[in-house]
Amino acid sequence: MISPLAYVSPKAQIGNNVTIDAFAYIDDNVILGDNCHVFPHAVIGCVPQDLKFRGEETWTIIGDNCVLREFVTIHRGTASKGKTVVGNNNLIMAYCHVAHDCILHDNIIMSNATQLAGEVEVDDFAIIGGGTLVHQFSHIGGHVMIQGGSKINKDIPPFAIIARDPIAFCGINSVGLNRRGFTPEQIHTIQEVYRLLYQNGMNTTQALDHIEATMPASKERDLIVNFVRVSTRGIVRA
Repeated sequence: MISPLAYVSPKAQIGNNVTIDAFAYIDDNVILGDNCHVFPHAVIGCVPQDLKFRGEETWTIIGDNCVLREFVTIHRGTASKGKTVVGNNNLIMAYCHVAHDCILHDNIIMSNATQLAGEVEVDDFAIIGGGTLVHQFSHIGGHVMIQGGSKINKDIPPFAIIARDPIAFCGINSVGLNRRGFTPEQIHTIQEVYRLLYQNGMNTTQALDHIEATMPASKERDLIVNFVRVSTRGIVRA
């Protein structure tokens, strides 16, 4: 199911039930999983746009059940991480760019013309609106919803809705969480964590300590707290 008008390097590793349409370009050192669909003019595995790249052997790895629409570009890694990774069940719409050493986890939707700079990480079930620009080294948490046209220059913690210009935390993605089977109790916990984080007048470190001291441990609480604690760019403001 590879169009004769597509180019697929003999060094690429292509999974089962993959469709590669006309004028797509699959370079060396690409691993493409099962049940993927690469639309026309997508370019997968080209050398990165990084002046530090010296031709070292690096990879682009795409998981299973991914859809890469027209003119998507996904570059290889550099010596920094050695690979650019796109996980399973991801929809990357037309004209999106995934730069070197990015890590995309599973069940992500990137809407048209979203641009990820180098070494960005995106967690499970994130939805990124069209035309979003993401600064290098940013970390986008799981289950977030990001408004189209956003300029992401801070880390986005899990479960958040991000909108406005400049970007701001605008609540939690309760609709998405309901659709994915989160219970009312879990959603209430997430809301309470963010209320304490953003609305209690404390600085971030004080707020995190207060959350851990006053709220029972849970998967949702700990995911948010740990995400914020290890953030190197700082999280988006309310």
